[in-house]
Amino acid sequence: MATPSPAHSRPTAPEALPRCAVCGTGSRQSPFRPGPPEQAPDLDLRPGEPVRSTMARWLQQCPSCGYSAPNITRAHPAAAQAVAAAPFRALMAEAAYPPLARRFLAWAHVLEETGALHAAAEATLQAAWVADDLGQPELARLWRLEAVALWRGGPPLDQEQTVRIIDALRRAEAWEDARTTAQALAQADTPEAVAQVVGLEMRLIAAQDAGRHTVASALPPPARRPHVTHQRSQPKGGTTGFLGRLRRWFGRD
Repeated sequence: MATPSPAHSRPTAPEALPRCAVCGTGSRQSPFRPGPPEQAPDLDLRPGEPVRSTMARWLQQCPSCGYSAPNITRAHPAAAQAVAAAPFRALMAEAAYPPLARRFLAWAHVLEETGALHAAAEATLQAAWVADDLGQPELARLWRLEAVALWRGGPPLDQEQTVRIIDALRRAEAWEDARTTAQALAQADTPEAVAQVVGLEMRLIAAQDAGRHTVASALPPPARRPHVTHQRSQPKGGTTGFLGRLRRWFGRD
């Protein structure tokens, strides 16, 4: 009988686990690459299905220190200090917050502490989406208002961020702030698609409608909208921002 070669007899090394960039703990983490949404996004740009239902996979979280991020093997140099501080530890211990919402808030906290205020606003708004799904309107309202404060506390806002602020204020029933913000944007030089979305927001605010609405309510799709897999890809250097997102979804490029 032939003697097995060393190449065949060598034991297979166990697969290395991803290590947290903050504390070094290894843990099993699944990378997430979302497919394109088939349905229209909400006015605050929460994606439609099937991406809408995958929020539990958007962030990884270290089981040891609680650091959360899209990829926990990477971290800002100041993240470790933020994670070790008392406010982060208190957030991780806040039993009144749903676990998935805490994950988004943990990421938002690190982003805020490292100066990325607009990204922190995005993560905080995502925590509000979790509260929406769990039927916790008071938490959703709280986190929408916190997201607005983070957006406004950061660099100058673009039109997309302003539209999302308007929607967050409306959903949080901050009617006067929502109205004045919408009126200011309506008076600015905006593309037609943005103007239509703002017009819808102003009608919803006037009716004190704090419900969820999609961009399809403002921009009905073409009668024969192609399936998402048949839409043209966005050329390099093409339309970006809020208008670009709307055009790509509706196939209007």
